[in-house]
Amino acid sequence: MNDPRTLLVRAVMFDWLGQLLILALVMLFQGLAGLPSDGITLFSQTGWLLFMLLLYPALGWLFGSYTVLRWRRLTLPVLLQRLLLTAVATLMVVAIVRWLLNPGVEVWLVHRRVQLLWMTGVSGWAFAVRLAMRRGLLLPESPRLFLLAEPDEIAQVMWAWKRVPERQRLWPTQPEVLLERMKRMDEPLLLAITPALRQHSELLPLLECSETSDPREIRMLSLLSLFQQQQERLPPAFIGQDGLAYDDLPWAATFSVQAQLKRMADLLVAAALLLITFPFVAISALLIWIEDQGPVFYTQQRSGWLGRPFWVIKLRTMSVQPSHEPPSWTKPGDHRITSVGGWLRRFRIDELPQLFNVLKGEMSLIGPRPERPEMEQELERQIPHYRKRHWMRPGLSGWAQVCAPYASSVEDSDLKLSYDLYYLLNFSTWLDLVILFRTIKTVLKAGGR
Repeated sequence: MNDPRTLLVRAVMFDWLGQLLILALVMLFQGLAGLPSDGITLFSQTGWLLFMLLLYPALGWLFGSYTVLRWRRLTLPVLLQRLLLTAVATLMVVAIVRWLLNPGVEVWLVHRRVQLLWMTGVSGWAFAVRLAMRRGLLLPESPRLFLLAEPDEIAQVMWAWKRVPERQRLWPTQPEVLLERMKRMDEPLLLAITPALRQHSELLPLLECSETSDPREIRMLSLLSLFQQQQERLPPAFIGQDGLAYDDLPWAATFSVQAQLKRMADLLVAAALLLITFPFVAISALLIWIEDQGPVFYTQQRSGWLGRPFWVIKLRTMSVQPSHEPPSWTKPGDHRITSVGGWLRRFRIDELPQLFNVLKGEMSLIGPRPERPEMEQELERQIPHYRKRHWMRPGLSGWAQVCAPYASSVEDSDLKLSYDLYYLLNFSTWLDLVILFRTIKTVLKAGGR
């Protein structure tokens, strides 16, 4: 399966190859680059070379030139725009660093003409690589996804599937139609079967055919496995009453090494972030007070480990509300958000005081976001398995925060819970790092809400 992180890693590797090949061409045609005819080597500027090799993919990741690989349809104008932004940003960063460090003339790698030729060639290479990856030239062909379900199940499954629209299309079908397609074998197939349909006798020929077929060409899996593999979430509506137990979780052991490492990382990183971000918090607090002379900080009760309440502390981003005001969802463009608060939310600066909650052990850096207890009472009634998100300490950021839109309704909370449940079942240090980097990307792009 070509999951998003596999696509990202392979695209980065191809981009590195392109950077080196284009640079080799620049060195080969020295006159075109305005370089002297002899004595051109890279040994004296290895640091600059490594800087460029890391800078270009980092900015490509920030501006979304890798994200387009996951889209159902590759829009060429958008791809060109993102590659152009990446190239321009790379040239600007190199120019700024060059001005700050002022290297000697012998460091030809950062000369303007070399940089322009290099980035022009790399942009063309990156464009060709992304087209080739999408058309199956540099990657194995992605399987066609089919759904086998009872007629009354199809609408619910398809509604859940289309909530993540940028991923691969899912095709509902019938056993006899699918059996005929399997005999032709013109493309790899991935078949998801609901539990109710597995009991039907007309499915036996299809099951027998799949068992005798190459598993690289035909694979059958459960509905939940399909959502896990293709959308990296677990819709709660499709999890049985006993479908997810605490013993299934990666840190269920009493002395889990992963859990201990996670807590140690929380303490070290939270302490470091408090020191680094203190100036930003202080300036933000001053701006909040200047805007309306109201309180700078805002405390609110939230549900933590096993649903136990605790108090979070945040920088205030809304106008002061009456104490009797009932709790309500925060919606995009909410009139209660102040001018300063809007900017603090976009860069998530308002969340930084919660690092104290991390140090106290009430929260983690990565985990399901804590919700207000009075809001959760309604969510628990309407969404199955909701309380299972309390099996881990709540976090400053989480898989749901970097994958799902802002929750402003029960339906949005159901979607976010599907990502939280996936995180619970697939927790690892690697996944925490993925969430951390995607959170950094959101902050740098001012994408908070």
